[in-house]
Amino acid sequence: MSYLLFFTTAFTIFSAIGLVVSVLMTRTSRATMQRLAMVTHGDSKIRTKANRKSDLQKKVYALVHWIRARLGMSADNRLLDRFSRAGFKGGSKADAYFAARMLGPVAAIIIASFIPSHRSFWMLSLAGVSYLAPDIILERMIKRRREKIRRSVPDAVDLLVICVDAGLGLDQAMLRVGQELLTSHPQIYEEFMQINREQRAGKQRIDAWQAMADRSKLPEIDSFVNMLMQTERFGTPIARALSNFADGIRLKRRQRAEELAAKTTVKIIFPLVLFIFPSLFIVLLGPAGITIAHGLSGMGK
Repeated sequence: MSYLLFFTTAFTIFSAIGLVVSVLMTRTSRATMQRLAMVTHGDSKIRTKANRKSDLQKKVYALVHWIRARLGMSADNRLLDRFSRAGFKGGSKADAYFAARMLGPVAAIIIASFIPSHRSFWMLSLAGVSYLAPDIILERMIKRRREKIRRSVPDAVDLLVICVDAGLGLDQAMLRVGQELLTSHPQIYEEFMQINREQRAGKQRIDAWQAMADRSKLPEIDSFVNMLMQTERFGTPIARALSNFADGIRLKRRQRAEELAAKTTVKIIFPLVLFIFPSLFIVLLGPAGITIAHGLSGMGK
C-alpha cells in the first residue's frame, strides 16, 4: 500500500509540474481567443478579467526577473536561441522558464516531505526531476515545432512557385504565402514574417534567410535557403529554381512515405509475436489440448 501511495504521489507531482510549465510557457493562442471573445461579445467583464490576469502575470514575471537579477541567473545566448527555435519571443518566456525551475523543486520538496518513509530519497529525486522538467519540455516543444515546419515546407514551396509564376517578387511571394498558410501552418508563417521584419530592419536578404535556417535546423530548410542564396548570387531564374526544388521536395516526401510504409512490416512483428500469435495458439490448440487431456484422464481411469 505504501508503494502505491509513493507512485501516486510521484505521478501527481510530475503531472502538476508539467501542467504548470505548459500554462506558463503557452503561446498567444489563449490571448487570441480572448480578443475574439471580446470582439464578438463586447463584454466588459471578459476584458476586465483578461486585464487582471495579464497584470498578475506581469507581476509574477517581474518578481521572478528581480530574483534572477539578484541571484545572477541571466539567460545566455544559447538559452535564448532555444526559445527562438521553440517559437517564443520576448523575455517573459525566459522568466516563466526560470520560475518553473525555481518553484518546481520547492513544491516537490514540500510535497515529498509528507511521504512517511524514505523521505530524503523522494525529496532529492523529485526535486531533481522537477528541476529538469522545464528543460525537457522545452526540448520537446522545439522538436514538435521543427516537425511542423518540415511538414509545411512542400506546401509553402508549391505556393511560392504559383506566386512567382504569377509575377510577384520573392519577398512579396513570401508574404502572400505566409498569409495563406497562417491557419494551416502557423509556424512557417512566423518564419516568413520574421524574415520580412528583419529585412525591414535593414538586414540583408541572404542573412535573413540564413537566420531562418539556423533557427529551424532542418535539412529541407537548409536546402531551400541554399537554393535561394544561389539564385540571388548567380542570377538564376527564381521561378525555374523553385519549380525544380518543389519537384525534389515532392519526391523526397513520397520517398519518406514509402520508407515509413516499408518499416511497418518490421514493426508489426512485435505485436504479432506478443499478442496475436498467442491468441491464435490458444484458439487453435486449446480445444485439441482439452480433448487430449480428457482422453488421457479417461485412459488413467
